[in-house]
Amino acid sequence: MAQNETQTVDVMLVGAGIMSATLAVLLKELDPSLTLEIAELRETGAVESSNPWNNAGTGHAGLCELNYTPDSADGKIDITKALHINTQFEVSKQLWAYLCQKEGFGAPRNFINQVPHISFVRGEKDIDFLKRRYEVLRQHHAFESMVFTEDKETLAKWMPLTMPGRNPDEKVAATYCDNGTDVNFGAITQMMLNYVSTLDGTLVTYNQKVYEIERCAEGWRIGIKHTGTGEHREVKARFVFLGAGGGALPLLQMSDIPESKGFGGFPVSGMWLRCDNPEVVQHHQAKVYSQAEVGAPPMSVPHLDTRVVDGQTSLLFGPFAGFSTKFLRHGSFLDLPLSVRFNNLKPMLAVAKDNMDLTRYLIKEVMQSPEERLQALRKFYPQAKSEDWRLEVAGQRVQIIKKDPKKGGILQFGTELVSSQDGSIAALLGASPGASVAVSVMLNLLERCFNERYQSNEWRSKLAEIFPARESALKEDAELYREISTATSKTLQLI
Repeated sequence: MAQNETQTVDVMLVGAGIMSATLAVLLKELDPSLTLEIAELRETGAVESSNPWNNAGTGHAGLCELNYTPDSADGKIDITKALHINTQFEVSKQLWAYLCQKEGFGAPRNFINQVPHISFVRGEKDIDFLKRRYEVLRQHHAFESMVFTEDKETLAKWMPLTMPGRNPDEKVAATYCDNGTDVNFGAITQMMLNYVSTLDGTLVTYNQKVYEIERCAEGWRIGIKHTGTGEHREVKARFVFLGAGGGALPLLQMSDIPESKGFGGFPVSGMWLRCDNPEVVQHHQAKVYSQAEVGAPPMSVPHLDTRVVDGQTSLLFGPFAGFSTKFLRHGSFLDLPLSVRFNNLKPMLAVAKDNMDLTRYLIKEVMQSPEERLQALRKFYPQAKSEDWRLEVAGQRVQIIKKDPKKGGILQFGTELVSSQDGSIAALLGASPGASVAVSVMLNLLERCFNERYQSNEWRSKLAEIFPARESALKEDAELYREISTATSKTLQLI
């Protein structure tokens, strides 16, 4: 394309991660005539949060994540969030199963594998919580296969690395779900990008830095610079999606839509201990989650994970939190200060004042020695040897800071879809469990930003073909849940 040449597309997606890839696939399935471009800053897709080593890789389904089932003062366990995430993940599986049946898309084994999900706790207080959680969850059909035990022989079978060397008097317990998964979100993202790039009217470009977003008669004008050649170009689009992970906030601010006002970002980095020693790896085939330390953010729930990346099985333990002012792993240390605006200064200062415990926690994590990290691992794996593990730096997570009428500002862990009133531009902010529920989030975007077409018979018919059951039906109808989950699991070669 010549210098300053203007291109016009129906849809521009900024960022080639799991969100943009999912949205692109959905749009082209619903309307093959749409023209769209995916513009990525890096040299390939899924480099940041969707990359398997930047992402924990748990197919989040509420099976083992204890922070999704909060305890209350009266002893009642709230499973609302766990159930919502579980059914959202089932919706994701439906799209992946649909795509895997298309010729040339690729095999499910390239991105998803069955790995049991386990919740592991120590001490009477946490065992009491886990047991009460189990009693509530198992009453719902989404969690009916869950098993609870305090028997140490059974625990040793479920988690062979966790029991040898442990104090025989220590009280421990766990729940076990054999229908959990490990997902390589980088691989499924690349598979979707490869698939969508073969469709007419689709362009996937790399080394593309978006430096300007402004309204125009056609919708939006996007200024783009090629980071290698320095070439500038313009793209005009009727709809724009900002799915650039931590980089979405500065892009959203660039759009200057009223809905962007008041949002800030709090970047949290992560590190893992990684083991590739096959003699160790072969003894642990599960994702084992436990309770977060007091004052730790939800993303720091400790877990010992089986990871399958490009056919190789490894173990990850962590995450160990850190702090950087970068919004992306490959970003700039100026990302955080440059994101401060007059309209988000008050929320950001309020969050800083109200989250001193979190700040102290992050400082403590950053200052940890290798021996301290190894001691944390030994709470899960008592006989862990330092020579089997190395430190792996993960990606950045930018948690959402938003206005709050009472506190001035709150720090929100999770994801939030922000869109303009006319539905012509949208951005996804936040972090976990984003990748696992990307399909549901993008379906919500379609309903919000393409509502007229979303409600049309043509789109509704196609959506019903791809998604035999959505979240509400899966929550309420046990037989339908079992039927759909079994069918998608067979297609994805999980059973």
